[in-house]
Amino acid sequence: MFSLVIILNIIIILCSILLVISFLISKKTIFDREKASPFECGFDPKSSSRLPFSLQFFLIAIIFLIFDVEIALILPMIMIIKFSNLISWTITSFIFLLILLIGLFHEWNQGALNWSI
Repeated sequence: MFSLVIILNIIIILCSILLVISFLISKKTIFDREKASPFECGFDPKSSSRLPFSLQFFLIAIIFLIFDVEIALILPMIMIIKFSNLISWTITSFIFLLILLIGLFHEWNQGALNWSI
C-alpha cells in the first residue's frame, strides 16, 4: 500500500513538473477578439462561419470506432489459443462474436447503417 502511495506521488509530481515546463516554454499570446473573428475585408460577415455536418456521417464514424475497438479485443484471442483449452477458447470466442453480431443487427434495425440523403 505504501509503495502505491509513493508511485502516485511521483506521478503527480512528474505531471506537475511537465505542466509548469509547458507553461513556461509555450508561446505567450494575448487573446484578441478581432484576431479570432474571420477576415471579411472590413465588411460584416454575410453568413455564419460554422458549416453544418452530416449527423449520419458522425454516427457511422462512431460505429466504426466501436467496431474497431472490438477488433482490437479480438486480435489477442489468436495468441491465447496456444495457452488455453480449445473448448473454453471456442466458447469465449463464440460468445464474443455473438455479442458483436447482436450489436450489428441492432444498429441495422435502428437504421443507423442506412445512408439517407
